[in-house]
Amino acid sequence: MRIATLGPSGNNHELIAKRYLKMRCSDAGSVVLFTQFEDAFQALMTGQASHVLQCTAHAAHSDCVGRYMHRAYPVDTFIAGSKPLALLAQRAIAQPAHVALQPATRYYADLSSYPAIIETPTTVAVAEGLLDGRFEAGICAEEVLALAPEQLRIVQLLGPALDTWVMFANSPLPASSPLRLDHKDGDDSRCD
Repeated sequence: MRIATLGPSGNNHELIAKRYLKMRCSDAGSVVLFTQFEDAFQALMTGQASHVLQCTAHAAHSDCVGRYMHRAYPVDTFIAGSKPLALLAQRAIAQPAHVALQPATRYYADLSSYPAIIETPTTVAVAEGLLDGRFEAGICAEEVLALAPEQLRIVQLLGPALDTWVMFANSPLPASSPLRLDHKDGDDSRCD
């Protein structure tokens, strides 16, 4: 299995792809990272990858589902937790004027005390900006604090985000797969 997913290295897409290979494929396979999902899906279309892994919370998810309908098929889905997240800030700044975040994390904490929000493409980009001193505060992996404990401080621990993930392939699941809930005429069974 060769899984194409979103980079950069160190992000949750890579983490979950590696976890998937370990838990579902006995560590057999590899992960290739792309800067955008369009490239990952193109790798699937051209045979450079056997699968694409995508978090449904990612802003590109609905666009990719529509764009690759009848060419990239969901073949597995699961729930997985991200790296534990935290709202971190520069120690030298008592009240940060801005907070950096990846848009999917916008509501993970109360950010009303920050006059400005800076959007970045990934939580890794937030971490890099905090470490470089470009961002006064930001939501990223909690583990970033260990890289610069004298520079950064914890404002709030957020824990892992539980997200739904989808694995895509070039061939659809058979109609008999237990993952499929296709409607059958006359099937009125419901849970009451």
